Amino acid sequence: VQLQASGGGLVQAGGSLRLSCAASGRSFSSYVMGWFRQAQGKEREFVAAISRSGGSTYYADSVKGRGTVSRDNAKNTVYLQMNSLKPEDTAVYYCAASGRERRLDQRDAYDYWGQGTQVTVSS
Repeated sequence: VQLQASGGGLVQAGGSLRLSCAASGRSFSSYVMGWFRQAQGKEREFVAAISRSGGSTYYADSVKGRGTVSRDNAKNTVYLQMNSLKPEDTAVYYCAASGRERRLDQRDAYDYWGQGTQVTVSS
């Protein structure tokens, strides 16, 4: 599956962004989808994940209460809504697809990765 992330940009602290990740292929609903981010000079870290049906969601503590992951299987798209953005949210955000529903906070659980979209939060 090929993934294309979009929706990043420059936003002031306290603002919101909705990231999208469009997937190619007809098996999108068979993948668990995740979002990761990588700030400059830091390792890529887990942000959120959503089960195949969308019935279960998982969040990193750093975004819990501010982020909402959702998916539309009819549109082959997963979303990440981020509110109350902070300068420390500045990073390249990546979407990823996993054929397994375990260890979803680990990078090596994912089989496919998108190219990333830059989010910059100014103070």
